[in-house]
Amino acid sequence: MTELFVADSGVRQLYARYIDAVWRKDADAFGECFAENGEWKIAGMHMRGRAQIAGTIARLLSTYERVLMTVSPPLLEAGEGTAIGRVHCLEHAKFADGTAVTTIGIYYERYVEEGGHWRFQWRHWAVHYRGPADLSAPFIKSPDYGPFPNLPDADEPTYVRKA
Repeated sequence: MTELFVADSGVRQLYARYIDAVWRKDADAFGECFAENGEWKIAGMHMRGRAQIAGTIARLLSTYERVLMTVSPPLLEAGEGTAIGRVHCLEHAKFADGTAVTTIGIYYERYVEEGGHWRFQWRHWAVHYRGPADLSAPFIKSPDYGPFPNLPDADEPTYVRKA
């Protein structure tokens, strides 16, 4: 049980660092949230390695004025410096051009303790909504991976919204 408490505290601190980096648009701090060989799967992209992840988020965040993320408490299974988890996420974003979007989804994740911090080892984003904050756009059909601790297959692609 102690391992779960340690992982829970570490993952919550990881999310605090992650959300702060996104709000401040700090790609380097964002990259530090990932293991050196971490993977991030989002919007049809599959990035590998901290450097590629930091470079991609720098490009993405340059199109936003601000992004505020809110996450649920993590569902976790932990042991020996690793954990798997599921986090529900709400994101409010305002683009540099003044338009805004709200996104709702679920992150399926693997975490690892590395260099004295918990970091993302593998992340898979499943989007369920992207549109106006009043939720007037239709929800997106996304796979249901079943109850926790089920995760998507490592090679399963993330959803890409058709224009």
